Amino acid sequence: MSTKQASKSRRAGGGQENPLSAGTVHVSARVEYAFCALLELSRATTCERHVLVKGKELASAQKIPLRFLEAILGQLRGAGLVTSKRGGAGGYALARSPSQITVADVVRALDGPLTDVRGDRPEDAEYIGAARNLKVVWVATRAAVRSVLDRVTLQDIEGGELPDHLSQWVQDPQAWRTHRKGPPSAVS
Repeated sequence: MSTKQASKSRRAGGGQENPLSAGTVHVSARVEYAFCALLELSRATTCERHVLVKGKELASAQKIPLRFLEAILGQLRGAGLVTSKRGGAGGYALARSPSQITVADVVRALDGPLTDVRGDRPEDAEYIGAARNLKVVWVATRAAVRSVLDRVTLQDIEGGELPDHLSQWVQDPQAWRTHRKGPPSAVS
């Protein structure tokens, strides 16, 4: 089925499919810990006063190894997502409003591009013969990942509110189902 036909077929069905339902997304420990710390900073930002939070407090609050967290915070600072101040009154704060920091911003800052094919951009992949249309799948995968990660912000996560189209996806019981590794089966 061509991309155009698949798009028409999806539209004809009337519902929006979850493009990530069959995929695997790897979330590194760096990214996971970064979000834990950023959400602590977000909480401090949303209070009436803007408070600098010490790295030690962030690490303790989220049970993250301090040295690992400090390296992560350094990368986030370099990406312009957090600011820091040294000294006794120092600490870390978000560089932008929680509503302006997306999941994609954090992933890109720590792990690079959201998707790649053997280290290259999906559109640069080259295939021949029967595999010639595989590039389209990788580009579509990147678009699907972006449709989630570019739209969810720290504020959304902290508030427990996802954009509407994402809320529909997580209401689908299949979204919560773990697919077993191994040979494909009728139930996978």
